[in-house]
Amino acid sequence: MKFQIGFLGLIISAMLSVACVRDGAARNENAAPVQDVVAAVETDPVNTKGDSADDATLWVHASDPSLSLVIGTDKKSGLAVYDLSGNEIQFVRDGQMNNVDHRDGFPLAGKNVSLVTASNRSNNTIAIYKIDADTRRLENVAAAPVKTIDAYGSCMYKSKAGKFYYIVTSKQGVVEQYELFEDGKGVSAKRVRQFKVGSQLEGCVADDELGYLYVGEEDVGIWKYSAEPDAELLKTKVDTVGPGGNLVADVEGLTIAYESDGKGYLIASSQGNSTFAVYKREGANDYVKSFRIVRGEKIDEVTETDGIHVTTANLGPLFPKGVFIAQDGLDDKGRQNFKLVRWDLIVQ
Repeated sequence: MKFQIGFLGLIISAMLSVACVRDGAARNENAAPVQDVVAAVETDPVNTKGDSADDATLWVHASDPSLSLVIGTDKKSGLAVYDLSGNEIQFVRDGQMNNVDHRDGFPLAGKNVSLVTASNRSNNTIAIYKIDADTRRLENVAAAPVKTIDAYGSCMYKSKAGKFYYIVTSKQGVVEQYELFEDGKGVSAKRVRQFKVGSQLEGCVADDELGYLYVGEEDVGIWKYSAEPDAELLKTKVDTVGPGGNLVADVEGLTIAYESDGKGYLIASSQGNSTFAVYKREGANDYVKSFRIVRGEKIDEVTETDGIHVTTANLGPLFPKGVFIAQDGLDDKGRQNFKLVRWDLIVQ
């Protein structure tokens, strides 16, 4: 009888172990519990129903950070621009924009401007805008349509040499890198690198200071490459989906929190369990912890996140040490939106 009970216990234990593996990444038994944080602001919902919001970036106003802008994608119809209170102040109806990013200091028409790019899935082209700092509005500055691979995710990279790049990922597991430049008619681009990562990709982020490119392979994990187009094509796995990893498929958005002396954090959206994995920016990108955005007094929780973004800049009284932005896959008002969390709640 004791043998029968013990044997049954072994079977039940094995079944539970299999269930845990199927659910996602196996975690270290001594790992800290997932940290809970709440959002301070949520944006107006996107204009279209269903799975529409996807990715965001944040432009910091140079003279008055409280006037900074959140730029979010509506992958069914365009780009939405929000103030830091979450109010939509502009909508650019230019196509199915999936991922968005920006960089400051691009030389255009004799001035340095903040350049915004997005992956336009309507026609697989690079959407290119500048931010007018006075009006706080996006203006299309693309010289002409630049065709890419079957666009899905995208990000930007500004090298130490001052060159600007647009990087696009695809469902076919391919990455393309384009150098952006002014051609007299606006901003154009030329392809400078293409390589195969593996299976379906989306999220990517470049570390401008350290010169790395991180790419999310949705069902596999996070890969690290050199961001320079002429560098040797070597890749390092940062983290993995499944046993031994800290991610549950899909691996979605990636973003970098810059701190001084090359320190800071790489953050990834672990969509399968609605958490966010945090890694050290320096060295081998050691895993630090995971957190989730839970329901607060007035703002609902965040689930099934696609794109994310973070800045450590002082944005005024509401976000004095920066902000973390996450797309919410199921907002309680019926349409998707973006949630803004004080960065100092996540990393103190």
